[in-house]
Amino acid sequence: MVGCCCLRSLTRLVQSLSAPKPQGQLLRKEEMGEPLGLLKVTVVRGKGLVIRDFKSSDPYVVLKLANQIAKTKVISSCLNPTWNEEFSLRLTGPVEELNLSLEVFDKDRFKADDKMGHARVNLQPLLSAARLRKILKVCSGETTTLRKVVPDGDNCLMRESSITCVNGEVIQDVWLRLCEVESGEIHLKIKLVDDCSSSDI
Repeated sequence: MVGCCCLRSLTRLVQSLSAPKPQGQLLRKEEMGEPLGLLKVTVVRGKGLVIRDFKSSDPYVVLKLANQIAKTKVISSCLNPTWNEEFSLRLTGPVEELNLSLEVFDKDRFKADDKMGHARVNLQPLLSAARLRKILKVCSGETTTLRKVVPDGDNCLMRESSITCVNGEVIQDVWLRLCEVESGEIHLKIKLVDDCSSSDI
């Protein structure tokens, strides 16, 4: 019975964090376009990528967040590449721009690189989970699941994604489905650090 009450309380809390603000109420930093923190994105690996050369592809990934761009190394002749490269991107608002997008390309030497699909993930659930961590006062040394995100029109998730707090860090592990191609998935780990929204619930 106590567990059900706690679950209902947490549900109401998450709903209140994502509810529209009444007119005249102070805006959060992501609504004002102010810095929100640092996003550390690890491009882990790809799976089942499409063939763009004779028998394989030479894939690399380009990440985009607002006007920031980061690119992985090229892995030659591989449809299931492993990059494990981490990139740091500054996270700012406004809220409609809080989308991390990626494109996969096949590196070509003598012509333009071929497209191998694209995907995106909405970062708003990650920010909401970070605020929830502050409210719940999750301590370092604990591992707590803060939220689950399901595939929908705001993302390209292959399956349900969990946002967890691990040793005080808010982390989302995602598998993204590549769009406008026959096949392909990309595995990312997204970590929000230096969260500046702790006092702006």
